[in-house]
Order: sequence, then C-alpha cells, then structure tokens
Amino acid sequence: MTQYRFQFIKFTLIFLTLIGFFSASFSTFVLAQEPTQTPAPTTGLFITVITDEPQINVRLGPSSTVYPIVGILLQGATAPALGRSQGGDWIQIEFPSAPDGVGWVYSPLVQVSPPGNLIIVPPPPTPLGPATSTVDPTLAAQFVVEPTSTRLPTFTPQPSMTPLATFTSTSSSINDSVPLATIIIAFAILGFIGFLLSLIRR
Repeated sequence: MTQYRFQFIKFTLIFLTLIGFFSASFSTFVLAQEPTQTPAPTTGLFITVITDEPQINVRLGPSSTVYPIVGILLQGATAPALGRSQGGDWIQIEFPSAPDGVGWVYSPLVQVSPPGNLIIVPPPPTPLGPATSTVDPTLAAQFVVEPTSTRLPTFTPQPSMTPLATFTSTSSSINDSVPLATIIIAFAILGFIGFLLSLIRR
C-alpha cells in the first residue's frame, strides 16, 4: 500500500514537472513572437495642466480642427513632454492610450517644467476623412423630374369701393327755428334780472 502511494506521488510530480516545462517554453515562444514597441525618447521635461477648466483635450496631432481627440488630462495632471510643433503652439506628450503612445496638447493650457527647450517634432499624417458617396448618373436620371410650366393666376382687381354713407343729424324743430346764440342771450338776460332783484331785496 505504501509502495503504491509512493509511486502515485512520484508520477504526479513528474507529470507536474513536464506541464510546467511545456508551459514555460510556450510562454517564452509567445513572448518572443510579440512585437516590441520602442519607447519614445525621454527629454526629462514634463507638462502640468494649469488651465482653470476641469480638463483639457489630448489630440492625435497639433490641430484642433484636423486631428481627433484621443483622451483628456485633468486639471493639475502631469505627463512627460517629448517635443513641440513648428510654431510652439502644441506640445507632444507621452499618452499611452493614444494609437502610437503619444498625444498633443495646446501649449497655453500647460506649463513645461523644468524650463528647457523641446525639439521640434513633425506632425503625424492627417487622418483620412469619411469617404464621399458617388451617385450613379444613370440611376439619378430616373428620379429627375422636369419642371412643367404652370400658368400663374391672374390678379383680378376688386370693384371700386362704394362711397361711405354720410350721417345727417336730425335736429329738433326748436333748433331749426331759433338760433342757439339767441337762447344763450335770453338766459343771460334772465340771470342778470334775477341778480338785480336779489340786490333790491337786500
């Protein structure tokens, strides 16, 4: 019984040793097949995000209109500086999530430390735009509708407007026979007579 147990342990150890040997050689073979990425040359300089905004964009190249955004850097973040654009408006930094491991940031938004000169780095090739769709002229001709000339409606002038009816006021027979000034003068005389009578009674 003890002998069988010893033989079982011995075979198990040999089996595990062989599996470990084959897995180690296979992993070495796989690692040898993987392409090695050459690290970007370090300059000893780094950038710090100094803008008041909470974050800045990291682009594929030195332009905000041509190159797409590949990531962001938060306020106060740092990254190794690798170079600058021809005019110095953009700085190339190490950015592992970018396609080539490098990105570009707008220089007024960052500060380079310690003060030093960055080498001029040529920009990457501009990305290709979306393919423009071409239309088959034969197919497009089937959907072209020729405009037909339509006669515009003629303008018919409105009939001339009838003159407005004038309102004539009908006055009473008193106003027709007695002028208004005569009535006012008569009331004034009566008032004057009443005033004189009141003076006499006093």
